[in-house]
Amino acid sequence: MTRVLVVEDEPQLVRALVINLEERQYEVDAAPDGATALRLAATRQPDAVLMDLGLPDMNGFDVIKSLRGWTRVPILVLSARRTADEKVEALDAGADDFITKPFSMHELLARLRAAVRRAAAGSSLDGTAVVATDEFSIDLVAKKVRRRGREVRLTPTEWQLLEILVGNPGRLVSQRQILQEVWGPSYSSKTNYLRVYMAQLRRKLEADPSHPRHFITAPGMGYRFEE
Repeated sequence: MTRVLVVEDEPQLVRALVINLEERQYEVDAAPDGATALRLAATRQPDAVLMDLGLPDMNGFDVIKSLRGWTRVPILVLSARRTADEKVEALDAGADDFITKPFSMHELLARLRAAVRRAAAGSSLDGTAVVATDEFSIDLVAKKVRRRGREVRLTPTEWQLLEILVGNPGRLVSQRQILQEVWGPSYSSKTNYLRVYMAQLRRKLEADPSHPRHFITAPGMGYRFEE
């Protein structure tokens, strides 16, 4: 059973999250502050963390950095903060996703499922978890991509997209599945998002982005990764 740690000091929201998670067979621990969160993370070993940034005792960014010092467990930030800078800071600190309050419970649960699936796919790979092609290599554990000896910087969204495709080598992944996992259920028809980000990924990694060898499009259906 998947265990989730909820780090939130708003009792009503904690109660709503616990009820919805337990109804879907998750085991749930709740922490009202950063110190309790770090203690529970160490003792209970959650499979995912849902956390607010506005904690009463610690800066939420510091909690994320502390967790990242020893665990790769998925961290999904739930925050009323809306500025791009704060979202980027959370992701750079080590968060896997950022969900702005107020949010749809269905979207939150979909993003949680996606994060847990990606983590499980990463842990099921071999010890190095490195995927190599003739053009670039991807270290799924260290979350680094190198092309021709140089590190390639990907945005958090590009990285999520890459993980989904690389985690399904040779298999067609539908547009709908990718959109739901990366952006959430309300974006399942926004195929223009995918076109933009796939173009960016190809520009960064393919030798000839206009004739890709590794990130293949199945028109109107989805995308496939070929090593």
